[in-house]
Amino acid sequence: MPAALLSRNRNYRLLFSAGALTNLGDGLIVLALPWLATLMTQNPLAIGAVAAAGRLPWLFFAIPAGVIIDRADHRKLIARADLLRAVIVFTILMLALNDQVPGAVWLLAGLAFLLGSAEVLRDNAAQTILPSIVDPDDLEAANGQLWSTEQLTGQFIGPPLAGVLIAAGIGIPFGLDVALLVLAAGLVWLITLQPQLRVQTSFREALLQGIAFMRGDRLLLRLAVVLGVANFLATATLTVQVLFAQEVLGLSAAEYGFILSVAAVGAITGSLLAPQITKALGIQLCLYLSVATWGAGYVLIGISTSSLVMALSLFAVMAAAMLWNVITVSWRQRRIPSDLLGRVNSIYRFFGWGSMPLGALAGGFAVSVLQDDLGRDMAIRAPFVLAGLSCFGLLVYAIFKLRLD
Repeated sequence: MPAALLSRNRNYRLLFSAGALTNLGDGLIVLALPWLATLMTQNPLAIGAVAAAGRLPWLFFAIPAGVIIDRADHRKLIARADLLRAVIVFTILMLALNDQVPGAVWLLAGLAFLLGSAEVLRDNAAQTILPSIVDPDDLEAANGQLWSTEQLTGQFIGPPLAGVLIAAGIGIPFGLDVALLVLAAGLVWLITLQPQLRVQTSFREALLQGIAFMRGDRLLLRLAVVLGVANFLATATLTVQVLFAQEVLGLSAAEYGFILSVAAVGAITGSLLAPQITKALGIQLCLYLSVATWGAGYVLIGISTSSLVMALSLFAVMAAAMLWNVITVSWRQRRIPSDLLGRVNSIYRFFGWGSMPLGALAGGFAVSVLQDDLGRDMAIRAPFVLAGLSCFGLLVYAIFKLRLD
């Protein structure tokens, strides 16, 4: 049971607590960073650059980050990455208090890029260290609990809290995040592990070893490609989701915020129930169920005129996404040799997360291209319908090519 896992495993309890603190801080930054950008400029290109800068490191640095992780002490790397993030956020805080600096918004974009780069190291290292902290049979429970806490703190609590804090002062969310990151680093530093076997080869050779393993494991590579396509589609819909809420459904900001809260509850529910659902239905059926739910959810949103349908569809899509995450993360943590886990996991996440900035661009591009021929309403619906149909194509591929059990 997840509660028993927390009570009996000190190292996991420390890692879990540190993750909860950093994810709460991430939730604050999700709202505070673009808000700060709008206070610095009304240039949409500059504001968009700040938003994109935090995601780009997954495309550029995910693969080399894996080599660094396998060559380092995971515990120290996580703690130092959190301390580095605290320094970067503190610099953003200073910029927020002195926003008249020439080119401040572009400096903010650069700091967002550095913050995202440190996050690449931290998140990959945290996934890599988990199998050395919990037993193999506990991986589903541990991952489910970590994912649910990430959604609760990072999506459900963090952004609304940031909105309240910003009203008192734009610098407050950043100052709180600095404190949370320092505390999280201290908790990770308290983890005690046996000495790890570290990679001793050159950077280039170590990188090639990870790439060779990924290429040689066709099932793992297929899974990474499917995740990349799925995240591309998800980000494409997310880009136009606010336009759909405003222009198609006519929702207010408060009503749209409620729908996002329902989606976050779906993510938390999926994370917590994933171990039980997997045990009851089996890994393979759950994998297919996740992809099918994405397809149905996107299509229902695209053809509906109801905010209730949108809320329930996003609840289901997010629950299915967390079920997929718990299954696939636990599966690859068992499958990849421990001395290669950092490198191969980072290559895997390069496929999965590196596609997200491209998906964001594709969603907006699709609307701009289609609106002249289809009209604004249909153009905004189109990314959802196309994403849903593409997910059904992924389902067919998964049935024939993905056999995780």
